[in-house]
Amino acid sequence: MTVSQPSAVEIGLMSGRAGYVLRANDRGAFTVASPTLYPHMWSWDAGFVALGIATVSVPRALNELRSLLSGQWATGMIPHILFHEPSDYFPGPERWRTQVAAARPAGVLTSGICQPPIHVIALSRILHDARRKGGADQELAEEFVRETFDQWLAWHSYLATARDPYSYGLVEIHHGWESGMDDSPRWDSPYANVHPQPDMPPFVRADLAHVADPSQRPTDAEYARYLWLLEQKVRTRYDDTAYRATGDFVVGDVLVSALLAAASDLLADMGEELGIGGGTAGGVEQSRAIARRFRTGVLRSVDPRTGLARDLDLRTGQWLDVESAAGFAPLVCGGDEALTRRQRDLLLGPRWCGHSRLRWPVMPSVSPASPAFREQTYWRGPQWPVLNWLMAWALNRSGEPEAANQLRLAGLSQLIDCDFAEYYQPVTGETLGSRDQSWTAAIALDFLAARRPAQRRPVRWLTSELPRITPAQRDAHRDAPRDAHQPSAVPHTGHVAGHRPPHGRGPATTPQPQQRPS
Repeated sequence: MTVSQPSAVEIGLMSGRAGYVLRANDRGAFTVASPTLYPHMWSWDAGFVALGIATVSVPRALNELRSLLSGQWATGMIPHILFHEPSDYFPGPERWRTQVAAARPAGVLTSGICQPPIHVIALSRILHDARRKGGADQELAEEFVRETFDQWLAWHSYLATARDPYSYGLVEIHHGWESGMDDSPRWDSPYANVHPQPDMPPFVRADLAHVADPSQRPTDAEYARYLWLLEQKVRTRYDDTAYRATGDFVVGDVLVSALLAAASDLLADMGEELGIGGGTAGGVEQSRAIARRFRTGVLRSVDPRTGLARDLDLRTGQWLDVESAAGFAPLVCGGDEALTRRQRDLLLGPRWCGHSRLRWPVMPSVSPASPAFREQTYWRGPQWPVLNWLMAWALNRSGEPEAANQLRLAGLSQLIDCDFAEYYQPVTGETLGSRDQSWTAAIALDFLAARRPAQRRPVRWLTSELPRITPAQRDAHRDAPRDAHQPSAVPHTGHVAGHRPPHGRGPATTPQPQQRPS
């Protein structure tokens, strides 16, 4: 098929609808992950949400990150959920029981684990937008960086010390949820060694009531393992050293490590630009050292046969060979130009975005050519728009703007119906998970603000909801004559041309708060 630049009408409808979604999910000081199913603030969601909001409001984007930092632990850890108000969400604060942890923040209820460190990457995008706008926005963003620099450094230092005590150069995760890719086949082998004990508190699942097909979700046995790891964290009072000695799941995560390396370099860049964190023992040099160590760790993990990075099971010492999106971690952190080119070709090639079965040529969570690929199930095959954004960002940063723009255009085409779903069925293109997902709407705004590969443009908020684009409208605009100055289409030779099938509507039940591990 051919992936084209969206028309002016499509751009207007998408930007307005995305703005409406973020406004509707705004709770004043923070943005919920989705309207009803995920009614709290998730850590790495917040990073993506902030960079999308920055295209229209730099002050509100900065407040999103400021709210997230209000939950930072004394160790420097940024927890993966901040619970701002009561809800029926499970597992909630009563299950996490973080009151047993001495390092927990005062006055804020949080979970007791973390998520990938996307935040400084988002902050660098916000600073970019603020400087482009100039004036008060630029002053505000630069002051925010000065004000919070030490907090971001503490967050990165926590991951580099408490989560890499032996300097392997791979961030240690203690739960699959900490990867952001909860039930990915990356974790099948480590999870096989997780054995829930009879004294684990009982639980009742809430998630299966909200999906039409239970195969989209983890099994009961898998879910029990997730909650047993949570219980092990509670019983060690969230002490990382104690958990390391007794916990069942300890894995070096290549994608978290690559994000830490990239974010640490960006933090150092901002410190140098603003004249903060200087000196041989200052934050800039600390950040550079963190970036070097984890970039090295990621590059060491690459399988020379496949060109993909691998996670490391630190309990068994075994590399985890799975064709998941995390294998492109070297593309995120850089450091090897030949490997970057190899990964670019692999990403756009027939095992990944160019696979013949894909409805849209965007990053799937697992290669469709892999025996582990399951097209309906959460992180086992579906396409997550935020992953596609991350790969486009990595390509742009690696000096591959044409490849980045190819993913951007394909990502916009996938989102043209304006459902802004949590994730998408990669073969049929149907929407899966929750609708009106904040981070999906946010990356749509960021993509739209960069209508040409190297240029970001502001998108304005609309205060009332705009209709979704119907198939008839979309086809009419696609068939209309194009402006002579419009960028040329990007070919995707691995797919048969045709109309997008009707999107799925998920369960026929009224959405209620449900389990969202990450």
